[in-house]
This record gives sequence, C-alpha cells and structure tokens, in this order.
Amino acid sequence: MNKLDATLVILTRNEISGLKALFNKIPVNSVKEAFAIDYNSTDGTLDFFKKKHIKVIHQQKKGRAEAFRMGCRNAKFENVVFFSPDGNEDPAKILPLLKELEQGYDMAIASRFAKESKAEDEGVLAVRGFGNRMFTVIANILWHGKLTDSINGFRSVKKKKFWELNPDTEGFGIEYQISIRALKKKFKIKEIPTIEGNRIGGYSTAQTFATGWLFIKIIMHELKVGNNF
Repeated sequence: MNKLDATLVILTRNEISGLKALFNKIPVNSVKEAFAIDYNSTDGTLDFFKKKHIKVIHQQKKGRAEAFRMGCRNAKFENVVFFSPDGNEDPAKILPLLKELEQGYDMAIASRFAKESKAEDEGVLAVRGFGNRMFTVIANILWHGKLTDSINGFRSVKKKKFWELNPDTEGFGIEYQISIRALKKKFKIKEIPTIEGNRIGGYSTAQTFATGWLFIKIIMHELKVGNNF
C-alpha cells in the first residue's frame, strides 16, 4: 500500500484511555510520518507510544496552540493533519482530511455542524455547541466565509499555509484564529462531515465560558490587525 506524503500529528496530554481504545484505528501506517506532541503525560501515554514505536516530541510550553506550532515546525511533509485521541475525533476521517489537501485545498476541517454531521453538544454541552455555531456565524459575517465549523481542531493544513497565517494566539484559540486568518487570505478551505464521539477517559480542559471570552478577544484582535499579521 502506498503511503501518503503527509505528516500525522497526534496531540496528547494524559490520553492513555483513548489511545488504548483507538490506536488500532489510527492510520499511522498509511502516512510517511507520524509522531506525537505530548505535554507532561503521567498516565502511561508515553510508555504506550514507546511500545508502538511512535516518536514523541515533548512539549514544554503549555497549550494547544503551541502544540499546533510544534507539529508544523517538526513535520517533514507539506500536508499535515492534527488528531487528538480523546474519543471526540473519528480516526476514519484522518486520511480524507489529508486527501483534500492533495486535491488542492489549503485547509480541510472536520465539521461537526455540516449536513450529516453530529456534535457532542447535547445536555450540559448544549451551551458549548450553541457557542461554537455562534462564533462561526460571526466569523463568516465579518470575513465573508461559508464555514459551518470554524473551531474544531480536527483538521489538516498545508504547512506553508499555516506559517503564512502566523498564528500567535495561545491555548484553544488556535483553531479559531487560523480559520479567521484563512478566510482573510481567501484560502481554499474544504469541510467534511464528521460525527463527534463521546470523550474516552480524562476530561476536557477547555472551559466553556473562558474559551468564549478568548474567542471574543480574538475577534477584536483580528478586526484590529486586519491583514497585517
């Protein structure tokens, strides 16, 4: 089987439960490069990667944004996909996201709100789901987009295009910022539908209202800087 000229970046922080459940479904042997960016895991995640012969790059600075930057900084290939093995993201969508880049798109996003998609936003998560949709609508209005999910981190991107966006935010703002800046630069963006699963083990470190405030600050910053980034 021919491997894709691409890099798969697995993002972890104490994700041993998800790795045990999902690893055999992650197409690490279908791409020419796969490695993990790990931040201070203490639950057996690092030993698991060692047994599976997956290279681990240790993240010193906290935050998802830094993990994205480290992933692109260390990727050998132009086409890069980010995957978090926490149960929310479907490993079956990893290769489709990469293949959209091969078709000429600059970025591909696994959308939880497109037709035939489903998000984990029922019950107490309904507020988060509403917020995700609202911030996507705002981005579309302000920067003339047609996205259905500007916030999901499960996406692929061309490395050169990622650096063109000069992402300088921190934490969970990274996905929203690069979506907005990609709209500003009129990148070719493709969304594919995904069904978001239930989290496996652990807990989400994204706090709904704190993250919402971060997104508001990103909007204000992006309005201020325009295309000067």
